[in-house]
Amino acid sequence: MKSKKLSENILKAVKSRGYKYIELDAVIGADQIIQRSGENFRQYMFSFQDQNGNEMCLRPDLTIVSCLRYLKNKSKTKEKIFYSGQAFRKIKDQGGKIIRNQIGYEIIGSINTRQDDNEILQTSIKTIQKIKKTKLKIEIGNIKLFNLLLDKLKLPKRWRLRLSRHFWREKYFESLLKRLETNSDIDPIAVEFDKKRYSKMKSENLNQIIGGRKISEILSRFNSKIKDPRKYAEGRKTASIIREYLKISCPINLARKKLNNFFFKHKIKIDLKDEFFPIKSTMKKNKVMFSTNFGRELEYYTGMVFNIKNQSNINLIQGGRYDNLLSNLGSKIKIPAVGAAINLNFYDN
Repeated sequence: MKSKKLSENILKAVKSRGYKYIELDAVIGADQIIQRSGENFRQYMFSFQDQNGNEMCLRPDLTIVSCLRYLKNKSKTKEKIFYSGQAFRKIKDQGGKIIRNQIGYEIIGSINTRQDDNEILQTSIKTIQKIKKTKLKIEIGNIKLFNLLLDKLKLPKRWRLRLSRHFWREKYFESLLKRLETNSDIDPIAVEFDKKRYSKMKSENLNQIIGGRKISEILSRFNSKIKDPRKYAEGRKTASIIREYLKISCPINLARKKLNNFFFKHKIKIDLKDEFFPIKSTMKKNKVMFSTNFGRELEYYTGMVFNIKNQSNINLIQGGRYDNLLSNLGSKIKIPAVGAAINLNFYDN
C-alpha cells in the first residue's frame, strides 16, 4: 500500500464509532470454505495440506473468517468489531489483485436490524469523508425484497427455491426466467445427472456435508421436486413481473412509493415500510440511489446491500447484511450480522 498513514487514519475513524479491534486467523480449514461456497470455489483458493494431512487454505474472505471466530468463541452477545488484513484469492482477470488489503467492520448478534444497517452505512460514509472530502455515489439494494416478492407470486415451491437460490448468478438466473416463460420446468441436461446422483447419495452417509448442505437435506429436496407440480401456466406473466421489478431504480427517497405502486399495479399484497430503506437521500452533496437489481454479486447477502463510489466510479466500500452466513457455517441458531469492507487496493495509485 502506498500510504501506511491512510490505513491508520481509516482504522482510527472506525474505532471512534465504538468498534473493537480483533485479529483474524490467516489460515483456516479449506472445508470451512468449500462447505459454504461449494466445490467450484476451490479454483479461487490457495490451499495446501498441513502436517496431519488436513487441507488448509489462506483466507480468501475476511467476513467468513470473522464469523468463524464468533462461533469459535461461542459468543452469545452483540459484537461491534473491526479488523484489517489481507484476503488471498486467485483471480481469472490478469489485471486483478491476488492479494486484497482490506479493513472490515461488522455488527454480529444484534436484533436491531434497521439501526445496525444504518450504523454500518454511516460508519462507511463518515470514514471516507474523514479521509478525503469528496462527493460520493451511494447505491443501495435489498435482497430480502426479492424473496418477499417471490413469496407473493403464484409460483410452485420448486420455482421459488430455484429463483431465490440462483438470484446472485445473473446469467443463469436469466436462463431460468426463459425456462419459466416457456414452461420448460426441467433442465433436460440435468435430469439424467440428477437421477444418477440421487441413487448414489441414498447409499452414502446422510450427515455428510456437500456444498453447505447435508445429504439428507439434498435428498429431501429431490423428493420435494418429484411431488411439486411440473406445469406452470402463468410462467410468462410471472417472468415479466420479475423482469419489471428488477428494472426499478430511483433516488432512495422515492423508492418506497415507487415499489408500492409496482406492487399495487400487479395486485401483489405488499406494503413496504421504512425498514427496507436505512437512510434517506437528504445527505448533502451525496447521491443515494436504490436499485432492485443491485447486490447480486455475493451469494451470502440476505438483506440490505450497498456500494459507495467516488465521482470517478471507483469502488471505495461495499457491504450488506448476511443473516444466514453464521448458520451456514455451523451455528444451530440464526445469528444476525451486517458489515462492510474497504478494499485498500483501490487507493494504491
